[in-house]
Amino acid sequence: MSTSPAPDASPDASSGALLGPADIRELADVLGVRPTKQRGQNFVIDANTVRRIVRTADVRPDDVVVEVGPGLGSLTLALLEAADRVVAVEIDDVLAGALPATVAARMPTRAGRFSLVHSDAMRVTELPGPPPTALVANLPYNVAVPVLLHMLETFPSIERTLVMVQAEVADRLAAPPGSKVYGVPSVKANWYAEVKRAGSIGRNVFWPAPNVDSGLVSLVRRAEPLKTTASRLEVFAVVDAAFAQRRKTLRAALAGWAGSAAAAEAALVAAGVSPQARGESIGVEDFVRIAENKVQEKNTGDEESGQL
Repeated sequence: MSTSPAPDASPDASSGALLGPADIRELADVLGVRPTKQRGQNFVIDANTVRRIVRTADVRPDDVVVEVGPGLGSLTLALLEAADRVVAVEIDDVLAGALPATVAARMPTRAGRFSLVHSDAMRVTELPGPPPTALVANLPYNVAVPVLLHMLETFPSIERTLVMVQAEVADRLAAPPGSKVYGVPSVKANWYAEVKRAGSIGRNVFWPAPNVDSGLVSLVRRAEPLKTTASRLEVFAVVDAAFAQRRKTLRAALAGWAGSAAAAEAALVAAGVSPQARGESIGVEDFVRIAENKVQEKNTGDEESGQL
């Protein structure tokens, strides 16, 4: 792992401690870093953009923020200006080795409030310090949805989330039922939180500039989890089955999940959902009721077979 110190780029009064384009390129040169498509790396080089992200995320002085994929530290420094603590999760060896030195050099009075976890975010199951209250991240485009869902599931203390993702992914996450882009990410994100689009980000604030636009997505965790006798995995199994064959009616699409088309129709009718509907037309609460009715049927059958 690289432990190269950050270059001597003392912040001036106009820029504060945040990184600008020249700082980013200097850091990258010193570390020998070249952004890779494999890890979806596009570094933010605009201080105004990271400040805007922090404002939009409603980061508060008592927040413990977890950041995934901090890269060279652009957003990390902006978060440290506003939050009580920041925990950054970074998979890249060189970037993980260099980030603590960058924080210490640019924001020495806040360095004690920063922690680094050198790991794949999909494998993280615990974080140092107090439980995180917010997730703010420029997520790598190629893993954005699974990372987001993993973090929301693993850390229920996260109340507020703001992620920057590919614009198309942002649209899918925030899509309501009936939308052409409504699908698995939309439903699964809505299981955890109220989801909405929170802005757009142009290409020129990144290095290298991506060939797609980016969007901000806000997720505010539900004050109370959805009440259901089905487990999250059981509900998500219905969601996956419903959208695996989008053009089919739910009766047909859920036949494999239920065991037969007739069993799927029975679960749908019991849930108050038309068997002729399609997955993109129903909300997360509908998927919950469908899952509950399959569970009830199975349990009822088990009980009856046990009485014989």
